[in-house]
Amino acid sequence: VKEHLCLSLFFGVLVTKFVCISMQVMKYLEPFLLSLEKLNEVSARLRKDMIRGLEKHAHHRAAVKMLPTFVRATPDGTEKGDFLALDLGGTNFRVLHVRVMEEEQKMLKMDSQICAIPQEIMLGTGEQLFDHIAACLSEFLDSQNLKGQTLPLGFTFSFPCEQKEIDKQSILIRWTKGFNCSGVEGEDVVKLLKEAIHRRGDYDISSVAMVNDTVGTMMSCGYRDQTCEIGMIIGTGTNACYMEEMKNVKRVEGEDGRMCINTEWGGFGDDGSLEDILTEFDKVVDRTSINPGVHTFEKMISGMYLGEIVRLVLMKLTEKKLLFKGEASEALHTPGTFETKFISMIEEPDSGLENAKKILTELGLRWDLVDARVVRLVCETISSRSARLCAAALATIANRILANRGLPHLKTTVGVDGTVYKKHPK
Repeated sequence: VKEHLCLSLFFGVLVTKFVCISMQVMKYLEPFLLSLEKLNEVSARLRKDMIRGLEKHAHHRAAVKMLPTFVRATPDGTEKGDFLALDLGGTNFRVLHVRVMEEEQKMLKMDSQICAIPQEIMLGTGEQLFDHIAACLSEFLDSQNLKGQTLPLGFTFSFPCEQKEIDKQSILIRWTKGFNCSGVEGEDVVKLLKEAIHRRGDYDISSVAMVNDTVGTMMSCGYRDQTCEIGMIIGTGTNACYMEEMKNVKRVEGEDGRMCINTEWGGFGDDGSLEDILTEFDKVVDRTSINPGVHTFEKMISGMYLGEIVRLVLMKLTEKKLLFKGEASEALHTPGTFETKFISMIEEPDSGLENAKKILTELGLRWDLVDARVVRLVCETISSRSARLCAAALATIANRILANRGLPHLKTTVGVDGTVYKKHPK
């Protein structure tokens, strides 16, 4: 009975301490809490920017680029054949051999290989990057005994490009997500890939169709579910695409039918339109990034930045003596050490608190149970803001389709991909 009373008293003290500290902590977390009214405002601003991006003359100045993809329809299930797929969008890229069978309406991944992209190549020359990709593709073809075949290649390139047609010019507008290879911005990415393959001379491909990763996600989902007309990525970066009425795509000739538009919504706010929801921590993340002043929306949402936002908040709370008895470790002082995957681990419903203790120990911090709970509260607050901003933007697109078609209700499917979406427990 004495032990039970002592434990009850101990946990009662802890709860009281946590409630007291969390009330002080909320002063710093409050700017991350976006009301429904504010989210509706964000949605209205995005709607205006999307319309501006579709205009013939205003799109050059638009923060939301609304890039035509020249994909005119979602799959209908009759597609078939063998294809190579190349997926480039982060520190790793994937090469896949895919077989599509019409009679069973199946898409089989025959095999795949993940290739790392070292930091020196991400920041090197364009020639080095595409030579590295061509070399990895060559290794994969050898491993699959495909060198004698000339297969079409689907190239998923997860960076903003101005396309002329799906299999022709794809001009890189700008690098994002930590890439800064010289000699690629303003150049045709498909041409650079073909030249790298030609330089090797040990294999060939029949054609290259390039799509953004959002489009690839929408199309692969649409193969199984014909109601899918939106693709969304929440991973290293964030973006979305959807099927827009051709009559509204003023920068492309033609009035009939629909075309998939790559919104590039990561750039939303680059013109200052989100200044009122940026926190002091967002501003530091932007200022210290490889691309300050661009991809404002993405920096509040995606996996490349969420961990760093949490680290900056934890540093501030430590300075204010609300965490770790006011003592930060060398690791916590170091940018990039609090990884976004830690957020997912700490928010796990069953093991989250234990994960938090292990992570804080690995970061060299002296913590108590209240510290671990406060860290979890910080993670939940910042990932919730990310989710709510994605929801507001997704609602904008769904409402756009609804208005375009004059429908009272919209039934659609959203294809979603990305590590944050896949790994985060909520």
